[in-house]
Amino acid sequence: MSEELTIDDAATRWVPGDRTGKPLLVLLHGYGADEHDLIGLAPYLPADIAVASVAAPLAPPFPMPGRSWYPIEGLNGRRPEDVTVAARAFLRWLDVAAADAPSVALLGFSQGAAVALQTLRLAPERLGAVVALSGYATPGDLPGDEALRELRPSVFWGRGSADDVIPEALITHTSLWLPDHSTLSGRVYTGLTHSISEEELGDVHQFLALWLEGIDGE
Repeated sequence: MSEELTIDDAATRWVPGDRTGKPLLVLLHGYGADEHDLIGLAPYLPADIAVASVAAPLAPPFPMPGRSWYPIEGLNGRRPEDVTVAARAFLRWLDVAAADAPSVALLGFSQGAAVALQTLRLAPERLGAVVALSGYATPGDLPGDEALRELRPSVFWGRGSADDVIPEALITHTSLWLPDHSTLSGRVYTGLTHSISEEELGDVHQFLALWLEGIDGE
């Protein structure tokens, strides 16, 4: 894969409303979806924040629709270096789009969750919180990992007990890695497949509300 990707800012969807001076939540969709996919979560999110949903930079192989953050070649074909390339592209977009935001949080699903966590590892000082749904942290070390152990940013990791999309080895790795590099809250939802439930969204709302309270208290 190319060592540099570009996020198409023209494709970014923003929840309507005044964004001036508001904390920013960025939504990162999963494989085969696009910038329209997660925007429907807006009614479940806290009020008085700016919300953007970005389009991943790649197109999956035909006939898969939508967009992708990095290639997947079989269930075990998720290369950490490809996730890093996508995260660097996202950071370049964020440097422009969130230049005036007092705090930034990410909410990613599946591939988007992996990119959100990788972004946190590349630039731990840029993010106030990360919501990782049905995703994973990539194996291997990155330069920001030691800083994460000190900063211990807030991360919510949610997944379903019936999710068979993410390989078990990556789930095991993530369950060990996240407590060592973040202030972790999360939940395994009984019977949930590779998807998002209303119960999970209630937990996400509560987590993001705490993020906002932390900003107000600074």
